[in-house]
Parts: sequence; structure tokens; C-alpha cells
Amino acid sequence: MAFEALLEEYERRRAKALAMGGEDKVERRRARGQLDARSRIAALTDPGSFIESGLFGTSGVYPQDADETACDGKIAGFAKIDGRDVCLVVNDFTVKGASTSATNSKKVGHMKRTATERGMPLVVLGESTGARLPDAMGSRGMGLLLGNDITQFRRMRETPLVAAALGPSFGSSAWLACCSDFAVMLKGSTMAVSSPRLIEMALGEKVDFDKLGGWRLHAEITGLIDRVADSEEEVFDNIRRFLSYLPSHHNEAPPDAAVPAGSGEGMNDILSLLPESRTQVYDMRRLVRTIVDRDSMFELKPRFGNSAVVALARLGGKSIGVVANNPLHRGGALDGNACRKIVDFLVLCDSFNIPLLLLVDTPGFVIGTEAERDGAPGKIMNFMNAMTLVSVPRLSVLVRKSYGRAYVCMGGGRHSDDIAAWPTAEVSFMSPEFATTIVHGSKPGDADFADKLALIRQDSDVWGMASVFAAQAVIRPEETRDYLIRMFEVYQLRMSRGVGQHLMRSWPTSY
Repeated sequence: MAFEALLEEYERRRAKALAMGGEDKVERRRARGQLDARSRIAALTDPGSFIESGLFGTSGVYPQDADETACDGKIAGFAKIDGRDVCLVVNDFTVKGASTSATNSKKVGHMKRTATERGMPLVVLGESTGARLPDAMGSRGMGLLLGNDITQFRRMRETPLVAAALGPSFGSSAWLACCSDFAVMLKGSTMAVSSPRLIEMALGEKVDFDKLGGWRLHAEITGLIDRVADSEEEVFDNIRRFLSYLPSHHNEAPPDAAVPAGSGEGMNDILSLLPESRTQVYDMRRLVRTIVDRDSMFELKPRFGNSAVVALARLGGKSIGVVANNPLHRGGALDGNACRKIVDFLVLCDSFNIPLLLLVDTPGFVIGTEAERDGAPGKIMNFMNAMTLVSVPRLSVLVRKSYGRAYVCMGGGRHSDDIAAWPTAEVSFMSPEFATTIVHGSKPGDADFADKLALIRQDSDVWGMASVFAAQAVIRPEETRDYLIRMFEVYQLRMSRGVGQHLMRSWPTSY
């Protein structure tokens, strides 16, 4: 009988914990079309794979709040996503707004440590109000809550960190998204340091949620979000897809996949995607999709730094990272946001052993007073520094223009393991039109401009590079896919079983 009483107590406590903030709060979410925390776990992870850690955790500062703090507002545990083990933290907004407390901070810290020590991705589904009040108030509250885990926000990129913003995302939800390797945001969510209510009290400034930290702000201006989703199902699809390109930890190579039927079938016509006029714009994404395995292009930050394209993809079934200039925006000239976007991506790929393909068509970096105020020299040098630290295989293809310092940043010289060029490529220190004016004093419209331009341009074609072995190959455009598949085989990291040196593993995130 004593055992039966204990088991009854166990079942009562378990039911209380699994009920989250209570049926009324859960039902109100359903009515708004929002999933609750446990439904999110079921939607993201493989059926029956979730095993919880800390089910019976409650508020540790005010024990009288135990009945109102099921799982202390954050559900943690282990699960499988597409057959792979992950550590998982899901904020439960029905319990005190998933506010951060001493107990649930321990749960999050345990998941992060376990992910790092055991080689598993960490996935965080965020929706929270920030630090819990009044728990965090006063010196005792601060001493209990903040700064007790030095590794909480340390990013050494031993394992992938994935975060989602699925509603109001203040405090830890925002911090972890900004620390993550991949962040996806549900439209209608808000990610910010503080809520509009606190801003109005502190500053007298009235601001709505969307202007404060909506998806457009972070997708287009701050660049803190990698993908935006229209539904929670799409959020989970994005998470699964991102993880499919990455290894579980930094000491293994990325997983292979089957090559889809129809891959490469557009290669015979790829040159038709490139305008004959050197000044006419086009969308580099079309070339990327043609070269890589069918439907494998997964673009990151597509609305930010638009003159550059960065994407995970597969080539011959193997994960690669693609960095490309996009002449559709600013003619492919790289501004500060494009540089930052590329550097973030280089850090991701090098940290997780993903080889890099660079497709080059750029007139250089954006210049002018606005660029200088944006800190262009520093961002260009960050780009340059990152390229010197990349330790995974790098292959470059010069598609069209490659001018000035951008030639180096986009893999020129020894900044790639191998450089191939299309016969359409043109390489020089600056635009031939500008150089003609500087060298000969002749301007567009002058009678002799065309002749002088031809003299300058004749030294810009790819054959000069090939003659001095600055380009290792000149290839027909339709051969590009087969060439790259073979050359990635040649340059694979055999000595270390596909694992790079991770020289950028501590590069700051969200700088």
C-alpha cells in the first residue's frame, strides 16, 4: 500500500507537469492557431523519440510558486530529428511567459553541456518574456540568476546550435538566436532586448512589436535571422533541412545524401543564363541551382546583403557551402552587409567541415562616403582575414568580372585551393572603363574612348591568368558541375578524415 501511495503521488505530479500552464491557457493558444510547447516537440522530432530531463523542475526561489511553475517554463530533453540525436529546449509560454529563472537556467545549461560533451546539435525553440520578476530583483536575485555559468553564451562551435523565434522572444530567446549557427523566425514574432511595455516605461517611447523586432527588421536590416517562415510547420522544416547538411559535431564530416534524379540536366544550357553584355545583370541563383544537386540549394539570409548569395547545397550528394556574387543587386558590388553575411557563412562552413564553392562575378566593393561611414575598410578586412583562416577545401569559378581587392576576398590567388575560369571571365585591378579614364584621360563619349578601352580590356581576359598559372584551369561552362565534383574529391581532407582545423570556431556571432 505504501508503494501504491508513492506511485499515485508520482502520477499526480507527472500529470501536473505535463499539463503545462493548464488547459485554459493551452486552449487559448490553440484558438489563436499557436502550438503549445509539447505539441511543438511532437511536430519537430521523430515519433516517440523524446525523453525529458527535468520534468519535475519548479521555481526554486519562491517554493510557494511550485504549483504555478510546471517544468519551470522550459521543457528540456533529448530526441531524434531524422534519426539523429539532438538536445532540445522548448520554452513553454503558458508558464510565467517562459521567463528565465534559476531552475530552468540549470536545465538549459545541462542541455548545452551535454550537447557539447556528447557531440549532439542543440535546438532551442524560443518564446519568452525575459528574466523572471521578482526572482531576479535585488542583489540576492542577481546572485542566484545571472553569471553562474560562464559557458552559457560561449560559442566554440563544437556542435551546431539552432534557434527559432516563435512568438514574443525577449531575453534568453533573443540571446540564443543571436549566438546560433542557424536562426529561423516565424512571421508575427518579435525578437528584441526588451518589450514595448518596458521601453515605454523607461523611455516614454511608444513602439509596436513589429517595428521593435519584427521579421522584416531582422531579415532585411540587422541580418540576425537566417530564414523566415509563414507557419510553425515551415519553421520545423527549415530546422530539419539545415541540420541535414551538417555533422552532429565538429570532429566528423557532414553526412552524404543520394543524388536526386535530374541533377545537372540543365548544364548544357547554363551559358544561356549569362548575358552576353558584360554590363547586363542576371540572377546568380539560377546558375547555382543549375550546378548543384537538384532542389538542394538552401539559401541563408536571402533578404540581407543582397549582392552576395550564401547557401548550403549538395554536389554529387555531398554537402558544400556556396558563396556567390549576385549582379542582380548593385551589379554584384559587395557592401558591408554582404561582407558580414559572407564571413558568417565562412565561419559556419569551416567550423563544421563543409567545403566551399565560390562563384565570382563582382566589380569590387561599394565605395563612397556612405560605405566609409558603414566601416567598409574594417568589414573588408574581416572578410580578408576570414578567408586566410578557412581550412576546408575551397574551389573558385570565375564566371565574369573579378576586380580589385574583391578578387582576393572571393578566392583569388592562393585563397582558393583551385581556381577555374570560364572563357567569359575578366580579371583586373578595376573596371576597364574607369581605368581607361585614369590612364588615358579618355571618358565615355570621347571619340577615342572605344579604342583606348579596347587596349585596357585586352589584358583583362582570362588567358593572361592561365598563362602564369594564377588560374589552374579554363573550362567550358557546361563542364562546371562535373569538374567541381571531381576537384572536391581531389582536395578532400584525407589526412584528417574530412575534419578541418576550425581556426574560426570562436569568431564572434552577430558582430
